[in-house]
Amino acid sequence: MRMISAFLGTALAASLAAAPAVSAQESATPQSAPMAGHLIGRVDADMRLAEYVSYTCPHCAHFEQEAGDTLKLAYARPGHVGVEIRHLVRDPLDLTVALIANCGKPANFATNHAVLMKAQPQWLDRIRATTPAQRARYETGTNASRRQALARDAGLYELMKGRGYTPAALDRCIADDTMAQTLATRTRQYAEAGVTGTPSFAIDGTLLPGVHDWAALKPVLDARILP
Repeated sequence: MRMISAFLGTALAASLAAAPAVSAQESATPQSAPMAGHLIGRVDADMRLAEYVSYTCPHCAHFEQEAGDTLKLAYARPGHVGVEIRHLVRDPLDLTVALIANCGKPANFATNHAVLMKAQPQWLDRIRATTPAQRARYETGTNASRRQALARDAGLYELMKGRGYTPAALDRCIADDTMAQTLATRTRQYAEAGVTGTPSFAIDGTLLPGVHDWAALKPVLDARILP
């Protein structure tokens, strides 16, 4: 499971602290929480798999590489599993990428998610190679300008150009403080409900302890699908 990078963590901590307080009704445990992510597959699937992910989590990227297509084709498409992606946002870069993944029509999300996850090694390497002067831009100015600087330095504008996104469209999505607060609030709800790391999984609202990769998840899914 992932660890938070030190130089990116401070701004998100402030964002989480400033997020609206969660009421008792909103902070329901995973067993009773309504859908708060993006569903891949059928609403009436035999079971609902919640996948808690962070875009800056290498294990999450590995899971997408290893199991993303299989989940869609062999589990979601036949109606066995509805896969709900839930963002567990850990740092400002993660938040920036989540805003990009949610940019545009809801139907765009599944492909946006896969593209961003599969390209993670490249854009993470670009951030690791940034200079002190570049990193200073992530800590000054508006929230929007900080996130836009992160996205540019990571090469995310170029990456999403291939998905048909213009710089102006990405600027608007990255600057969406309302969505940023929603993602921060949901992250806190998930943490309060017992989700401690990524990737983590729940089936029909019940967290799967000790299940954090495809090798552990696949037998659980197959045992529920096979007669």
